[in-house]
Parts: sequence; structure tokens; C-alpha cells
Amino acid sequence: MEGSVPTHTTEREAFYREIAPGNLAPLWEVLHSLVTPEPVTPVQPVMWKYQDVRPFIERAGRLITAAEAERRVLVLENPGLKGRSSITHSLFAGMQLILPGEIARAHRHAASALRFILEGKGAYTAVDGERTYMNPGDFIITPSWTFHDHGNTTATPMVWLDGLDVPLVNLLDTSFQERTAAESQEETRHPGDSMARFGAGLMPVDWKPKTRTSPVFTYPYEHTRAALDTMKREQDWDACHGLKLKFINPATGEHAMPTIGTFMQLLPKEFSTAPYRSTDSTVYVCVEGRGLTHVGDQFFTWGPRDIFVVPSWYRHFHHADEESVLFSFSDRPVQEKLDLWREDRGNH
Repeated sequence: MEGSVPTHTTEREAFYREIAPGNLAPLWEVLHSLVTPEPVTPVQPVMWKYQDVRPFIERAGRLITAAEAERRVLVLENPGLKGRSSITHSLFAGMQLILPGEIARAHRHAASALRFILEGKGAYTAVDGERTYMNPGDFIITPSWTFHDHGNTTATPMVWLDGLDVPLVNLLDTSFQERTAAESQEETRHPGDSMARFGAGLMPVDWKPKTRTSPVFTYPYEHTRAALDTMKREQDWDACHGLKLKFINPATGEHAMPTIGTFMQLLPKEFSTAPYRSTDSTVYVCVEGRGLTHVGDQFFTWGPRDIFVVPSWYRHFHHADEESVLFSFSDRPVQEKLDLWREDRGNH
């Protein structure tokens, strides 16, 4: 029978014990769990309510300095991946706090990172000598192997969501890190330089990309929201997503990051999406509005700054109680490049 597990016999068990010291094992005993009819994941649907996590972030700020921690981050660890510092199989996520007057020192690493700003206004992140000042809803990229530091010259704390491809980088045994002698890097470009060069439908005429990451490393929320507001006038709503946009590399039209896909979607008031599933486990953040998401056998009721995970191939739908905006990220670019990404829009 297809998919059946071979019967265990005394002779077979003796054979398995005999070959084990030679680092051999019978495929037929595990084939059914290695090649499955549909995706099987230990990733669990889970939600972090910002109002519940925020007091712990504040306490972390009293317990350890940014200098001592290097990055003061509370890991959002999926309960199905305990001890692995992962929110999905391929992605890390955590909430980072930087207090007034603090600097998170400069370093670089092989892992690519995104910052999605949750709370506060006016602190900066610097990438390869250019600062960008952060506001709620902004999506900011730290490309692989670029020096970056963060600083808060304002009078209020800043909190953002970090998303990194650390689990994927570590799976491939390709992790590197390097620190600088100085806490922060020298400014070699004026704030807004990258946006001016590449973010207005223009680019230097002879510019050649060095990486697959977008040369624009900050995507202000005010620009994203304006695009959604303009497009919603046409009421061209997708049944599964509402109005959903992906952040792109303007030089190529590809995803803004080569390993992490990033998206922003608008759901009008009382809009319910059609049931949907895809192979990329996805992290969602509510930016505006209120609603709920039904995933698996759970209902997540969300509001601003709440974070939740939809695992691979879990059927789900969103309902917006009021006009709502959701930011999301996943490893979809990797799956697409490997011809592995699939979706099910309820057509079969």
C-alpha cells in the first residue's frame, strides 16, 4: 500500500543495528515522513499582543543596557520551535528597544535584516554611512554584510520589530559577523541620499548593482499609505488579500530583499478575505485598524502593533472590523527562486 510503513521483523531490526555503526540507515523506515503529500511543519499559529509584551520590553530596558546587550531584543519564539530563537523555520523575529541617549553599536553580519517601526519617532538607523530617521510603519532594510548601528537622540523610547534570515543562514553554515572599533560609523552620505538616487523612478545612469538587495534601504510608511489610498479608489480588491502590495527593489522589480519578502495590505471596513493558504510561513503585524484572523482552529483578534504567525499551508482568512493595514514578511523569495512556492486560493 502506498505510504505504508514496512513491517518490523526481528531480522530487519538486527540488520538496522548492524549497519548503524557504519553511519547507515534504511530510507524505507522514514520515507513516509521525509516526503509528505503536503507540507508538514512544527511552526504553530501564535500571536503576541503588544499590550502584553510592552511591559516586558520596558523591564528589559531597566535590566540591561544597549551597550551590554549589543542588541536589546526580546525574541519572538514560536512555541513549536522552542530553543531555536525562530519565529518560523527560516526566520528570526524580535522586538528591539533603544532608550533615549543610547547607541546600539556598529556591526555587520551575513544575515539580512528588516526593521519595522512600532513605537517612537525620530531615532535613527545607519547603513553604510547613511542615516535614516525612523517613524511608525516605516520598513527599513539592513542588507547582508553592511555595517549598521542605531541611535536615539530623542526624549522617548523607540521599539521596532526585527526580522532576520538567521535560521536560513545558519542552515547553510554561512554565518559571519564583524564589529567596528567605534560605537557608531561615520556619516559619509546625507540622510535621504539612497531615496534620492533610487526611490523616485530614477537611478544613476551607469550604476551597477553589487547585491540583490534594494539600493533603497528605507520605505517610509507615509509613501506606502499614500499608494494604498490612491489604489483603493478603484476598489480593485483581491478576494484573498484585499489590496496587497509587495516592496520591491526598484532596480530590478524583484523583492526588496533576496531572502525575505515584505508586503503591505489594506482591508476595507467589514471586508472578509476568502480562505487562502501558501507554502511560506508568514509573520503579520497590524499597522492600523482592528480585526481578526482565523488560522487553523484558532482566532486571533488583532489591533495596532499586534503580531501573529500563519504557518505554512495553514488555511486562513482575515476580517477587518474597521479599515485596516497589515504588514507581513516571509521567505517567499527563496521559495520562488527554488520553484517551491505554491498557493491555494480555494479553487481546488
